Amino acid sequence: MHVLLKCFRALYSVYALIVWLAIMFLILPPIVLVSFLGKVKGGNIVFYFLRFWAHVWFPAVGIFVRKTWKAPKSNDPCIYLANHSSYLDAALAVKVMPLPFRPLGKSELSRIPLFGLIYSRSVVPVDRSTAKGRAQSMRDMLYMIKRNVSLLIFPEGTTNETEQPLLPFHSGAFRIAIETQTPIRPVLYVDNHARLAKIKFLSLNPGPCRVVFLPLVPVEGLTMEDVPHLKKQVRHMMEEELRKYRNYQALQAI
Repeated sequence: MHVLLKCFRALYSVYALIVWLAIMFLILPPIVLVSFLGKVKGGNIVFYFLRFWAHVWFPAVGIFVRKTWKAPKSNDPCIYLANHSSYLDAALAVKVMPLPFRPLGKSELSRIPLFGLIYSRSVVPVDRSTAKGRAQSMRDMLYMIKRNVSLLIFPEGTTNETEQPLLPFHSGAFRIAIETQTPIRPVLYVDNHARLAKIKFLSLNPGPCRVVFLPLVPVEGLTMEDVPHLKKQVRHMMEEELRKYRNYQALQAI
């Protein structure tokens, strides 16, 4: 039985990879073309092609996505803060996050020929290595928000492989929200860790993927002195909701 299960998972993983690549090769030519239309217009169109890929790939491999809004959806730009428990998070974001939006990404990847052009249209490149780079990154974020493009940030900074709902949050996302006076919308990817725990050939498996959008957290009038409280407030909201879907180890002081 164990051997049969392993063979089945291997066949499933090969199938999922083939479908992934087939759709990507199909949409790559138009993505390259629209990338030349600029960071905002071109990037927005790129995401429609990526969304097509996600809408086909997820059901094709037996991963069924369900969205729940705990508060009314708004079309105004906001900063989405999501938990980061799986390498599947980025792919799921393409499928479920309201358009237009941009995740933050490492600026050095923008220098790769051709891929860098597409990448720079799909993310807000962030350079934290120098004061000049950080200032430019902030200007890029403001540029997107002023053009009604939301941002997606993973405040944990890395994938959570612990038995706790969340890792400690970095302060950067909350500073950005206050500096740009943009409300925060916490988002929970509930089942991604169960669908794909790590990048391993046999770790992907079919099943549900629930996404929960929590109420907006306003930041109007807040200052940098409010960052610790805002971070604690948002983290508490996300943790309390995550605990409704899974039993975690006893809460530890963080």
